[in-house]
Amino acid sequence: MAEHPQHQTVHRTGHRAGPGSGETEFARKLGAKEARKMEARQLGAQRKVTRTIWSGFGMMGLVGWSVAVPALGGIALGVWLDRHFATRHSLTLTMLMVGLAIGCLNAWRWVVREEREMHEEHEVKDE
Repeated sequence: MAEHPQHQTVHRTGHRAGPGSGETEFARKLGAKEARKMEARQLGAQRKVTRTIWSGFGMMGLVGWSVAVPALGGIALGVWLDRHFATRHSLTLTMLMVGLAIGCLNAWRWVVREEREMHEEHEVKDE
């Protein structure tokens, strides 16, 4: 019994697949994998559009604030400690350094995460 042409699918290799054509499990898995890749590329393209110069400035601001807020918090805590406890050394400077260290670690974490996401996007694009 001959198959109707509208029920057949022609793959890139030129092989016809359709009901009763003996399409293998491998071919179905390959088709599903290709569909996932195409979807990932489309998502990557949409995300790339949202990464503009303004989002770059926003990221710089985010990194800056992630350093500035802990540093300012350290200064405030240090001033309070200096007023309430008499010590030989300035606790304000000590807390400033602690706040800067925390802020730099926080900024480093943000930068590493963004870099990882960029590499993942690049890998998806290359596949």
